[in-house]
Parts: sequence; C-alpha cells; structure tokens
Amino acid sequence: MSGSASAMTLEHPTALQADSALIAYALRGLSRCWVPERGRYSHIYRLDAAESATDSPNLSVPESDAFYTLNVLLGLSRLGQSEPGSEARGELPDLRQTPDLRQTYEGCCREAGNPRFRPYAHGMALWVGARLGLAPPELVLDRVLAVAADRHALARLTAQDVGMLISGTTAMNVADGGIWRPVTETLVEHLRQRYHNPATGLFYNQATGPRRWFSSFASQVYSTLALYHYGEAFGADWAIGIANDTAARLIALQGSRGEWPWFYYVPGGRVVDFYEIYSVHQHGMAPAFLHHAVAHGVSGARDALVRGFGWLFGDNEMGVSMLRPAEGMFYRSQVRAGELDTAWPRLRRGLGNAVLRRDDDVERHQGLVLRQECRSYELGWILWSFGGRSDYPELTDRPEFA
Repeated sequence: MSGSASAMTLEHPTALQADSALIAYALRGLSRCWVPERGRYSHIYRLDAAESATDSPNLSVPESDAFYTLNVLLGLSRLGQSEPGSEARGELPDLRQTPDLRQTYEGCCREAGNPRFRPYAHGMALWVGARLGLAPPELVLDRVLAVAADRHALARLTAQDVGMLISGTTAMNVADGGIWRPVTETLVEHLRQRYHNPATGLFYNQATGPRRWFSSFASQVYSTLALYHYGEAFGADWAIGIANDTAARLIALQGSRGEWPWFYYVPGGRVVDFYEIYSVHQHGMAPAFLHHAVAHGVSGARDALVRGFGWLFGDNEMGVSMLRPAEGMFYRSQVRAGELDTAWPRLRRGLGNAVLRRDDDVERHQGLVLRQECRSYELGWILWSFGGRSDYPELTDRPEFA
C-alpha cells in the first residue's frame, strides 16, 4: 500500500481471539512485523537487529510485503472457527466487517500492477478474497484469466505458481462459481500433464528448461495442497489420489528427526540437498498438506507432522531451539556454514548428487548456522495450519509458547 492517509491509520489487523498458545505466539510475532506506515507486514524481520536502538528490524520489499501480508490474511481467516471444516458450514466470523483487514487486502492487491508481483501472488489474492468474502479487484482477475488463456504464459509458470493459482481459483469456485470452473480445470490439467512425475510421485519445478528437474519442498507443498483443494471441492478422486501419493513419497523422504528436505531431483525421486532446513516447513507448510493427508488416510501422515514440528524444539542437527520467545518468532532456518549468502554451492551439490545417483543425508555437512531472521508469511502459515484446531494439543499448547 502506498503512503496514503488511509494507509497511515491502519492498525495491526489481528483483533481476533487466539484459540491456543501457538496462535497467540504467532500473533505476537506478527505484531512486530507490522509496518503501519505501509499498512503491511514486512518482507524480513531481522532477529539480529531486534535489540538495536537505531536499526529497524523490519526490511521491506513492496511486492514481497504484499504477498506475505496476503499469506497472513489467509491465516487470519482461520481464526474464530469452532473446529476444522466449520468454514464449509458458514461458521467463519464476518471478516468483511473488520475495516483494517479489508483495507489491507485491497492495498496488497494494488501491487498486482507491479511486474515483480508473481503469478502465485495473484493466486493467493484470489484465495484470500474468497476466504474473507471480499471481491478481488479487476486487475487481479484480468491477470489470472490472461495467464490461464495463454499456453505460452502457462508454460512459463513454476509449480508454485500453478499450485497457488489452483488453490485460488478453486476457492473462487466455491465462493462464486461462474467463470472459475473452466479456469481451474485448465490449470489442474496443466499441473497434471506437465509437472507431475507419476513414477516418483514428485512435481517438477517448471514445465520446461534445465531447472525443471530440480524442485523445492515448496513446489511439492503448493502442488499437493492444490490437488487436495480441487479434489475435495469437486469430488475428483483422481486428484486426491495423486496428492496422497505425493504426500506418501514426501513422508518417505523425511529426515530421521522430522526434517523436511529442501531440494529434490524429481526423475530420481531423491533428496539431493537437505539444506536449508526451514522452520516454516516444519511448523506451517508441511502441516498444511498433511492435515489433508491424515483426513484421507495416508499412512504415517500424523506422525510425520508431529515429528516435523518437534524439530523446532531442539531435536535437530544443531541441537538448538528454533524459537525466539521474546519476539514470538522462529529462526528462519538452519543452513550450511558459509552458504548464508549464496546458493551456488547448493546448486553444484544438487547437480553432483543427481549425476552420481546419490541421496543427500542430513548429517552430511561441515557445520551449520542459524539464519537470524523471521518472515511474516511463516507465522501466517501457522495461523492457517493450526487456527481453529484442537486436535494437536501436544503441539499447540506446548509450554514454550505460553
């Protein structure tokens, strides 16, 4: 949002009741990421500057601030639900009556005119609008419809783009119907034909190009979650079947302490680099699809979720807690020493392991360090994955969050 007078008056839009210690913890962290003069959450909160009297810990990047803020709004839409699934029965609070949420959403959507606002962010804008009961602006609608109608534009999308667009258009289908069913069908078929590897169960990073073969954990999450959303909304058992297969494969590749690896070689169905290991994958993004996997009977899904969450409390390779209780945040990740500011060693390592047909191991490193930052979307995923839930008290009510 620009520095307009209305933006200057926006409050931190989290005046909703926390239903667990974990949710209260995340809301407290989000209050520190809020930048009132922008009416958004920040791109990065620097934990190494949290105690500074001179340097602001919040760093902003306009298009990233907007996407992260939308992710938080998605999480906030969970708060106030009495139990999982209550949104399908119309039991969500009427968030349209919360002016700060509405103004924040509209301000973020205006970033759609920024060429650096990625297609996955447009998908998130649709998803959030449907969840909040707010009409996405014409600019967002036009961008999504144009991409879905252009096969060359579709071919340039990453798996993260396609997955988020499916989740967004599926949510719009449920909310409004109309034009969104054929758009969703186009995107789902594109994901199935061009990104899914049925032999390994994993999703390629993109439809073409050398980067296609090497895919991140995020690509797996967004693609799997999208097929769960689509399959559940339209009774498409085949989509749920693919999502279940991918969930089972990811569980099989999970580390011994519950670590979710970062880098996969899709044709070989193997992990070619475990690092970085991100807190958000452990506490927010993996649970987002694993909740669906549990509901659809995927073996080991609940245990994988709990073990992954436990990694945050010191049962990890560094033997340290990833929590920052003073701020209500988490250290972003554990990364190989010397690789905080460069991805080239990871790319070389991944390529070498793929060529040698070798699996990486979480213990194969020469030292690890913490990335001392937290990003608002990470806390937003916690709200989405655990807001309104009471079925994981061993996680959501841990004393560390009190």
